[in-house]
Amino acid sequence: MKIVILDGYSANPGDLSWQPLEQIGELTVYDRTKPDETIERAKDAEIILTNKVLIKRPEIEQLPKLKYIGVLATGYNVVDVEAAHEHGIIVTNVPAYSTESVAQMVFAHLLTVTNRTEHYAILNRGGKWTSNPDFCYWDTPLTELAGKTFGIVGLGNIGQRVAAIANAFAMKVVAYTSKAADKLPSYISKRTMEELLAESDVLSLHCPLTPDTLHLINRQTLELMKSSAILINTGRGPLINDQDVADALKANRLRAFCADVLTEEPPKADNPLLQCENAFITPHIAWASNEARIRLIDVAIKNVLAFAIGKPQNTV
Repeated sequence: MKIVILDGYSANPGDLSWQPLEQIGELTVYDRTKPDETIERAKDAEIILTNKVLIKRPEIEQLPKLKYIGVLATGYNVVDVEAAHEHGIIVTNVPAYSTESVAQMVFAHLLTVTNRTEHYAILNRGGKWTSNPDFCYWDTPLTELAGKTFGIVGLGNIGQRVAAIANAFAMKVVAYTSKAADKLPSYISKRTMEELLAESDVLSLHCPLTPDTLHLINRQTLELMKSSAILINTGRGPLINDQDVADALKANRLRAFCADVLTEEPPKADNPLLQCENAFITPHIAWASNEARIRLIDVAIKNVLAFAIGKPQNTV
């Protein structure tokens, strides 16, 4: 059995091991694969693993030996699942491996805005505090989270975990969700989208990307938000309109934008959000803690092993 990992570097740049896969077949690992390299590299494979390399209908139809596609992520939009099923190919993903890490990143971003610890650490390395006439100084607003309203769009695994942490900060938690109000924890209040936008001091996006949520945050919805609000996106980049958010930041109609994802990754140099001082952007690393990557690879390998003995798990 031939196994090919098309883009293993992001999940495992060398600090973890794919070795268990060698027990069931011939393993080839590529750090990265360009679109025009996919067919040649995967042509003899019965099993392929992919993170961001697209396996759509054209690729599937040119890979007659393929029996299994393992997605090294929770989201599986990189695979044409319908085409795979038509060709009898099993597709699996790795659900919920990054919940804790992504929720943690949400609050790392939020605290970056409200407390600016890195800003002050950098100033103090340059002598700002040692030359200060008073015992303390601050040159940014400092904000207490307790009592503020934390709005959440989408209450999947990550959204629910974020809600619990916001509650632990003594914040008022409101959410736009398809879940029934009487099925929510007592500390979460259900809202319409318009109510959520108007009430939230912090708005965090955790919904899937669909035609209905594409550019959910745009010029019109931003106008419904408080100018003092903090917008956080650790979901999918296209949930927001980049230019509209940048315009709101520059016009002081939004206090801050925090994101771990952008519409295009890596972004182009002229992405308007990269030029905004009050945009705080990390390079899609919320999922990439050591602990989360260990879970990811462990489950991905177990998915392959389960398939090899005829008992596939985490199928999509």
